[in-house]
Amino acid sequence: MADFDTQRTLRKNRIRRRGIYLLPNLFTTAALFAGFYAIVQAMNQNFDQAAVAIFVAMVLDGLDGRVARLTHTQSAFGAEYDSLSDMVSFGLAPALVIYEWTLKGMGKLGWIAAFVYVAGAALRLARFNTMLEVGDKRFFTGMPSPAAAALVAGFVWIVDDYIIDPGSVREWAWGVTVFAGLTMVSNVKYWSFKTINLKKSVPFLALMVFVLLLALLLYQPPHVLFGGFVAYALSGYAGTAWTAWKRRRGSAPPPT
Repeated sequence: MADFDTQRTLRKNRIRRRGIYLLPNLFTTAALFAGFYAIVQAMNQNFDQAAVAIFVAMVLDGLDGRVARLTHTQSAFGAEYDSLSDMVSFGLAPALVIYEWTLKGMGKLGWIAAFVYVAGAALRLARFNTMLEVGDKRFFTGMPSPAAAALVAGFVWIVDDYIIDPGSVREWAWGVTVFAGLTMVSNVKYWSFKTINLKKSVPFLALMVFVLLLALLLYQPPHVLFGGFVAYALSGYAGTAWTAWKRRRGSAPPPT
């Protein structure tokens, strides 16, 4: 009888474990759907909705990993599925959105820029997967694909918010797309935010700053999001330049 109860308990635990693995993958599937939805809306010329969908995919992509860690449901399948979802949501979707939005009018230059972005996202994800065990957890090598997608989608969103003719900013759109694609495969270091400890106490001022940023985000979402990711994109280059300057200064001979 005891053996039967033990087997039944093990069977229930196995079923529960299989069931809970569905939870993080649901978030990944939702992120994948948001990326697919962005592509569909771009094809229907609803570019503001397409841009918002990419940002929604970012939020969902950030949640699936945290949910997996909290529920102890990390798996190789989940990691691979997450990468495929990221390729659609942060690789194909932003490139197709900005191509349909304005790059199409540039002919070959337009689709070349879109392809540079897509290839950069694919290479960035492949490199990230191969460096999981050996890379510095504090930094990303190259701009992460969600941030690159936010840069492209944010540009589309803010221009659309101002009701500016996309044709008048076509060269800027081309530059943003190529910059994002190349920065993803660069060796520039970007802070990963993984060292932030949410359980640690913070000064009261930090809470007030967070509330202020949240209020600004709710008041002007495209401006705050695009400005924030522009600052993040430039921070990697600024940090690299600062590190190179310190090394060169440290290796320079002392003045005589």
